[in-house]
Amino acid sequence: MDLSGLRWRKSSRSTDNGGNCVELAALPGMVAVRDSKNPEGGVLFFPRKTFRAFTAELN
Repeated sequence: MDLSGLRWRKSSRSTDNGGNCVELAALPGMVAVRDSKNPEGGVLFFPRKTFRAFTAELN
C-alpha cells in the first residue's frame, strides 16, 4: 500500500524531547498509526470505530 500521500500528525500527548511518540493519519474508514522515530517502519491500521473505542479507554 502506498502511504506517501498521507498527512501524518503527531499525537497531542507526544513531546519533542525524544520520548515515546506516535503519529496518526486518516484513511477512509481507518486510522493509520506509526512510530514517529521510525517513520519508514511498520504501520498499524485500525477501523475508526475500534480506534475510537481504544482511545476512549485511555482517558
